[in-house]
Amino acid sequence: MRKLRAIISKGPEDYGAWIEKFPGVYGAGETVAEAKKNLKEGLKLYVKHNEVPDWLKNKEYVVIYKYDSQSFLNYFKGIFTNAALERLSGINQRQINHYATGRKKPRPEQLKKLEIGIHKLAGELLAVEL
Repeated sequence: MRKLRAIISKGPEDYGAWIEKFPGVYGAGETVAEAKKNLKEGLKLYVKHNEVPDWLKNKEYVVIYKYDSQSFLNYFKGIFTNAALERLSGINQRQINHYATGRKKPRPEQLKKLEIGIHKLAGELLAVEL
């Protein structure tokens, strides 16, 4: 299965999404969910009107989303509180709030801490049976 990397980014007025390796495939919306939905529609149109590899026509791919910190924190704020993110990453809640509002941009080391904490939690959740 091939991977398509989609970038999700917060703009001044909305969210944008685009696929790295396919120029012209993009989506936008007032929310991340809307941008993702429009991105999928853009990809369908791209496949319909362009010469593309068979694996793309046959939907033999998975979309991997790469977020900027502000987009990620705002999209998942109903799931992760700043306190939970602090426990997962070791990053102070006030600092996380600055990243979520766009007042400050995290250093690469901070982004890595956040990513590692979330991936660790995801691994633990995958091992849960109820």
